[in-house]
Amino acid sequence: MSRDAVLLAGSFGLGHEMMARGCVDLLEQSGWRTRRLDSMTLLGHVGGLAGDRLFNCLLGTPGVYDGLHFAHLRTGSRLADLMDRAATARMVPALRAELDRQPADVVFSVFATGASAAARLKAEAPARRNVVLCTDVAVHRMWVTAGTDLFLVTSAAAEESVRRYLPHARVAIVPPPVRAPFYAAPAQRQARAALGVPADGFCILMIDSGWGFCPLPESAAALADAGVDVLAVVGRQRAAERQLRKLAATRPRIRPFGFTDRVPELMAAADVVLALPGAVTCSEARVVGRELLMLDVMPGHGRDNLQHELELGGAHVCRPTVSGITARVLALREGPARPAARPSRPPRWEPAYAAALRQIGIDLLTPAPLELAGRQDVLSHAYVSATRESRSR
Repeated sequence: MSRDAVLLAGSFGLGHEMMARGCVDLLEQSGWRTRRLDSMTLLGHVGGLAGDRLFNCLLGTPGVYDGLHFAHLRTGSRLADLMDRAATARMVPALRAELDRQPADVVFSVFATGASAAARLKAEAPARRNVVLCTDVAVHRMWVTAGTDLFLVTSAAAEESVRRYLPHARVAIVPPPVRAPFYAAPAQRQARAALGVPADGFCILMIDSGWGFCPLPESAAALADAGVDVLAVVGRQRAAERQLRKLAATRPRIRPFGFTDRVPELMAAADVVLALPGAVTCSEARVVGRELLMLDVMPGHGRDNLQHELELGGAHVCRPTVSGITARVLALREGPARPAARPSRPPRWEPAYAAALRQIGIDLLTPAPLELAGRQDVLSHAYVSATRESRSR
């Protein structure tokens, strides 16, 4: 018998979307029907537009965002409660209507406002399970509401941040979800050959998923002039992509990409991945076996996450300026030689999720960890073959 799941994501950046995709893949492999809803859309046209503008304004004023996050959202102040009530007042009726129109057995929330709204509807459908997945180190007040059956978090610090508000909450520590193509990424030499990157050079992958925090074109030019091969992914930033392509015309070491599904291959080709300290990108790089160089620029939860990634090891930090990025990358290039083989990967994430969800009566089918590990060479070959086929079309 088919079971139905709703994924509540958000339209801020790609991190929430990637987490939702991972959950969708896991559920659909076990025969679940899934559908995704955007929390910002559920706020209505006016509410969603206002929320989007407010968030972008706060990100553009890091000190204000830091103040909101550390003084209010993390501590659960009256302002945080007011923000939560204002958002859920708009979202709860819309979510209720969606669930009445097409009922669900479980609601997965990977966005704070969605988590709060789903929890508030628990009393109306006690049998429906509410699951929250948050990959931030500090799970702030708007994530945590009575009516959530299970919180999935990725660190002991995050677990305690949930219990700060709900001491008896059911919490499971799990790895961040990482999509299958990253486990199937090719070997570095193979990836470099496909991309035209010299086998013995130093190569960096620079990723800006859409926030525009990094002076990426200027930094790519400075690094290329210093003899570093640069793979630059600018997502949906069309102006930055045009600038990079113009630079690449005179600097062959720069290889620009817009929105692309080749990130696993690009990570495999690189020695270091430069990115914001988002849990999804950092986890993907660790699965591929690449060191991280993180920009110390993302305010609020980004500062919490940066410290956590540094503590995990295999990560470095730099200032978000052309000189700061260039100096740090060149220092890494001049450091100890790195082995050609990848470091050991983190374990697959699916078994931990299946075990956690089983606690609340949700059964999923996942391959055994050993079976997944044994398929690594086959997966890698399949990924490269599929990529080549898509290019030939």
